[in-house]
Amino acid sequence: MADYVKSSHVFLDNPAKNVDEALEFLSKKMVELGYADDEKAMLDAFKARESEGTTGMMDGFAIPHATSDAIKQTAVLLVKFAGDIEWESMDKKPIKVAIAICTPREEKGTTHLQLLSEVAIMLTKESFRSDLLNCDDSEKLAAIIEGCFK
Repeated sequence: MADYVKSSHVFLDNPAKNVDEALEFLSKKMVELGYADDEKAMLDAFKARESEGTTGMMDGFAIPHATSDAIKQTAVLLVKFAGDIEWESMDKKPIKVAIAICTPREEKGTTHLQLLSEVAIMLTKESFRSDLLNCDDSEKLAAIIEGCFK
């Protein structure tokens, strides 16, 4: 499987205060990293998905995800926030970490679902959540997330 997560995809101490700021940041980074060519289309795709139901999970984690024609190549980004994020979550607790999955529209039913499923399964494991929350090294965090996809 391809390497979806690189240390350049890991962002620490992000100052976002709410879901909108977090999604705006992710959209901007997808364009800056060269994985998407339209920041507004990215943001629209993230927001459209959120409107279907929250991507805020449990225990401080969110899995925002998007498929769009603006996405040129699949990417997974990890953001650790400087503080708690206001984000509707299943357990009503704030979000501390977002793992964003972005895929071209034509991969919506294949790669997208596979990556989403693997991340969701890993988030059920206390050791995985703890490793992400307690690590502040971009290389190590990238390796932890990439390990989901092996």
